[in-house]
Amino acid sequence: MTGMVIDMNEGSALAGFSALSDPSRLHILRMLVERGSHGVAAGDIAREIGASPSRTSFHLAALSRAGLVTSRREGRGVIYSIKLDQMSDLLRWLVNDCLGGNEELRAAVR
Repeated sequence: MTGMVIDMNEGSALAGFSALSDPSRLHILRMLVERGSHGVAAGDIAREIGASPSRTSFHLAALSRAGLVTSRREGRGVIYSIKLDQMSDLLRWLVNDCLGGNEELRAAVR
């Protein structure tokens, strides 16, 4: 990880962690990771997390504002996908910024 350029600042990292601080959003994130680049329709996400469409939109908007998910229109629906590059940057930022020079901890998360 040394020498790796990370396109993340503290504000972006805090927005990402804040967006992930909700159990429903974590559930959505896991679901999007499992489905990969194909993504998941907003309606399917709502059914999976047991939330109304408006509540699901609220959660998806928070994840989108944090830059962790992206959406695309397909017909009348919206498909959401995880932004793996942004998630990777967020995790690398956490390791590099918070673990800093502690090589023992850094090795544990590799």
